[in-house]
Amino acid sequence: MQSVITSKWRKLDGTQFHAPIRDVVEKALIHERELNNKIKVCIGTDSQVRGLETEFATVVLLLRKGKGGYMFISSDKTHQRMTIKERMLLEVSKSIEIAYHLCPLFDQYKTELEVHADINTNPRFGSNTALSEAMGYILSMGFTFKAKPDAVAASCCANKVV
Repeated sequence: MQSVITSKWRKLDGTQFHAPIRDVVEKALIHERELNNKIKVCIGTDSQVRGLETEFATVVLLLRKGKGGYMFISSDKTHQRMTIKERMLLEVSKSIEIAYHLCPLFDQYKTELEVHADINTNPRFGSNTALSEAMGYILSMGFTFKAKPDAVAASCCANKVV
């Protein structure tokens, strides 16, 4: 499985970027700043198991406060068998990897960042087994943590493209 930093990134319409994701995000932040839009970035990953294959989608979601938003998407697959807890923590790891890579941009452009985990806060759901570890991992990296139902980057956006 390749790094989300070096993987191919695309728009929702399928248009692929040939520049590194850092350059794409920086260009977007500059553009939004020129338009006087307040931006919040949310990063999240979701996965789906299909037979022996698990597909992951990571999104960098740029939300224009009060004006909608758009996202950049990276996808990859693995044939590795995992428990639900392992899969949830791998999702979080992918989100943290890209958040950490892009963090200097968000500091430079004074942009709010949240890392979203597609983990249910209700203990009746299987993903909940990873909640405390995921929250600790994200918070220990200095990021703002959001879980379901507030984790739109993971549970809505990435979920739609995986």
